[in-house]
Amino acid sequence: MRTVELLCSPGLDAAVRGAWARLAAAGLPSLARNAHPTNRPHLTLASVDEFPPGARERLTALIDAAVPLPVRLDRIAVLDGSAPLVWLVHPSPALRALHAAVWDVLAGATGQHPWHAPGRWLPHLSLALRFRDADRRLARAVAGVDRPVGAFVAGRSYDGESRTVSPLGGAEG
Repeated sequence: MRTVELLCSPGLDAAVRGAWARLAAAGLPSLARNAHPTNRPHLTLASVDEFPPGARERLTALIDAAVPLPVRLDRIAVLDGSAPLVWLVHPSPALRALHAAVWDVLAGATGQHPWHAPGRWLPHLSLALRFRDADRRLARAVAGVDRPVGAFVAGRSYDGESRTVSPLGGAEG
C-alpha cells in the first residue's frame, strides 16, 4: 500500500498532538500511544497498492504547487466502521481541487481504496484509531477545545510494506 498524505504546519501539528496528549491523559484511546517513528498528524488524500509509472513525480509537482494550503479544523467525530476518532478538516475548494487532481494522477493504480475517493472522502486528521461512540462527548470536551487553523505544508507517501515514508513535495513543517 502507498498513500498520498499532507503534513501539517508546526502550529497545526502541535494542536493535534496536544489533543492526542489530552485524550491519553484522560485515559481515552489516542494516537499519542503510537510510538512508530512515522506517526504524525496527516491528511490522507489517497491510498493505492502501488503508484503507476511517473505518478510520484506528478504528485510531487501537484503538492509543490498547492502548498502551503490553508486549513481550518472543524468538529471532532467518530467515523462509522472501524470507529476512528477524528478531527474533521474543513474541505476548502483548494483542498478539494488538490484531492481530485491526486486521484486523476492515480487513475490507473491498482487497489484504490474507495473511502478516499472523490465524492466519498471525508477529510480528517486522526486522533485515535479505535474509539467508542459512547465516549465521543468526553473526547470532544477533552480534545476539541478549539478549532485550530494552520496549513498543509508538505506531502509524503507511506509504504505499508516497509512502514517507511518518503517525501512528496513541499517543505516539511
